[in-house]
Amino acid sequence: MLSPERIQALCDASRPKLEAMRAAIRAHGTALVAFSGGVDSTFVLKIAVEQLGEQALAVTALSASVAPEEEQEARELAARFGARHEVLTSNELANPQYAANPTNRCYFCKTELYDLCEARRQALGYAVVLDGFNADDFKDHRPGHKAAQEHHVQSPLAKAGLTKDEIRAWSHHLGLPTWDKPQMACLASRIPYGTSVTRERLFQIARAESELRRLGFRQFRVRYHEQVARLELAEEEYGRFLEASMRLEINRALKALGFQFVALDLEPFRSGRMNEAAGVGKPAQGFPLPVVS
Repeated sequence: MLSPERIQALCDASRPKLEAMRAAIRAHGTALVAFSGGVDSTFVLKIAVEQLGEQALAVTALSASVAPEEEQEARELAARFGARHEVLTSNELANPQYAANPTNRCYFCKTELYDLCEARRQALGYAVVLDGFNADDFKDHRPGHKAAQEHHVQSPLAKAGLTKDEIRAWSHHLGLPTWDKPQMACLASRIPYGTSVTRERLFQIARAESELRRLGFRQFRVRYHEQVARLELAEEEYGRFLEASMRLEINRALKALGFQFVALDLEPFRSGRMNEAAGVGKPAQGFPLPVVS
């Protein structure tokens, strides 16, 4: 978690980036924000509402890949900002290319999302679709960014050069409750590449992760390996897991959901590990980062 001193330093250093982002969004006049309720898209929506008011629209796409808690949080956040908000149904599971779970699975998911967003943009006559892709996302495997480029989606965070820590710092400064929200990803990311994505598996994972949240864990993943649920926990949460009563409760809860074995990964949670295991941890390709002065 960022310290108060670090937050202030990040805001001071990145203020020109934020002002460049504000100006770019304001210049669009109207914008549809692909809004998941995560740290990045929440920050984009906040700035879009700040700059465009009623001419900003949040669009959230729901499917079996989205945890139920995320749907409710997205609704509450949009209401908190006074943002216009639409919730659409996404059906990426109907695409056999997505369901087969290749290493570019996210491309097919984002294609479905941006097809929906583009249809709404055209229907409303809005200028642009905005996403939450940030400057740090260039460092990881992001096949969904290709879909964004194909749909001419704009990434104001990345274009301004704002990093994840800077976004969290400004989110704190602006009073956004997502400033310290754990990293999130769609539930399909818990399934190893090459193992098919099904509604039943996503539901099992969603319920398992809901159980861990109920028990007070914040930063973790429940990785699906058929009979085995492999838990990745943030290092600071290992202590709670090591309590005998907690282990028994987790074991009981996840076995009740159909897993036969529950295992703890000895390496702490780190975003991108599944990509690394598949050998696809290459940076996303896109526009170069600007130097904002």
